[in-house]
Amino acid sequence: MPQSEDSFDFAGGSASGPDAGKSDAGKVAGIGHRARLRERLLKGGAEALADYEVLEYLLFAAIKQGDTKPVAKALIGHFGSLAGVLNADPAALQRVKGVGETSAAALKSVAVAARRMARSEISAKPVLGSWQTLIDYLAIDMAHLTVERVRVLYLDAKNRLIDDHHVGDGSIDEAAIHPREVIRRAMDVGASALILVHNHPSGSPEPSRADIQITQRLAEAGRLLGVTVHDHVIVGREGHVSLRAKGLI
Repeated sequence: MPQSEDSFDFAGGSASGPDAGKSDAGKVAGIGHRARLRERLLKGGAEALADYEVLEYLLFAAIKQGDTKPVAKALIGHFGSLAGVLNADPAALQRVKGVGETSAAALKSVAVAARRMARSEISAKPVLGSWQTLIDYLAIDMAHLTVERVRVLYLDAKNRLIDDHHVGDGSIDEAAIHPREVIRRAMDVGASALILVHNHPSGSPEPSRADIQITQRLAEAGRLLGVTVHDHVIVGREGHVSLRAKGLI
């Protein structure tokens, strides 16, 4: 394990005395391993590296020398998956031995980039015609949250995204979301339709009675004021559920 995040030395100190050769050999081996990972990544495509090896490579930016494999495997073990690591809170990442602020920032930047790439894919396309792209975006952004988050995607007459509104965090009931306020915002931003979205931190996306009731109230409020509620999508680590697909809207 590293002595510090930015200075990782196999020998734990300066390379001098009887162990200098061993230290140098370790450094050479480490450099060789990094080069092999880089070559596999560049030539082998998306599936060339195992999940822990992807983390190893990402950690190279913060841990300049040495073996990042133990840290990568510790992260996978602690958070359960590559996605779990990349979506973890930076403070939680730093509770894993060997991960400091620089490493946490490097991992966080990847998660931010993934979200922005996914969002850009849906921004200029009709959402209903790019449904899987939308689901991928929501899964990246929400599936691993540890709090329940409510969002409303407001769409124009061509079903293109014009506003991704974070309503709030907490259980989805009328204390957290007011149907008339949601519809009023639709009119304020010039939206003709919307999709309600929230996540289940438990992992299972199956709707609760409260989920169904608030969706039906929102749909009714929309009908009265000329705003279509296309769907309510619930996201969890185990997948997603569309209430429209279940016949609940």
